[in-house]
Amino acid sequence: MANEAIGKLDHIGIAVRSIAEARKFFEGMLGARFLYEHENPGAGYKLVELDLNGFTFELLEPLGETSFLHSFLEKRGEGVHHLTLDVPDAKEKIAELKRQGVKMADEREFSPESYEAFISPRSSHGVLIQLGSGYPTLARAAEWFKK
Repeated sequence: MANEAIGKLDHIGIAVRSIAEARKFFEGMLGARFLYEHENPGAGYKLVELDLNGFTFELLEPLGETSFLHSFLEKRGEGVHHLTLDVPDAKEKIAELKRQGVKMADEREFSPESYEAFISPRSSHGVLIQLGSGYPTLARAAEWFKK
C-alpha cells in the first residue's frame, strides 16, 4: 500500500467523434479556454487541450478507422478515455508498480526526463490511467506552448 500519492492529476482525456462539435459545448457553454492543438497521424489521433479554471482536459478525435480511438468510440461511445497523472520519477514508480503486479501497457521513454506508461484497466477497476513525466505526456509541459 502506498504511503503517499504517486502523483497529481495533470489532465483527463475525452474521446469524441468531432473536436469541432465538442468545442462548441466545452468552450461555448462551459467557458473552457483553448490552450493548443496537436495532430499525431502516426498514432492515429488529433487533440485539443482546454483549460477550465485550472482544470486541464483534452478532446481526442480519431484520424481514420484504424485509430485506437475509433475502436474505443465504436465500443463505448464518447466520454472519458483516460486520466493522466504527473508522476515525479515516473520510470522508477512504474517499475515499482510492475513489481507489485500492476499490469502496464504502452510503456515508452521519450527522453531522460520524459517517461510514460498506461495502467491497464484490468488492474485499475476499468479506468485507463496514464502515468508520466515531462513532454509530451503532461499537458502543461512548457514545450507544448513553444509550438
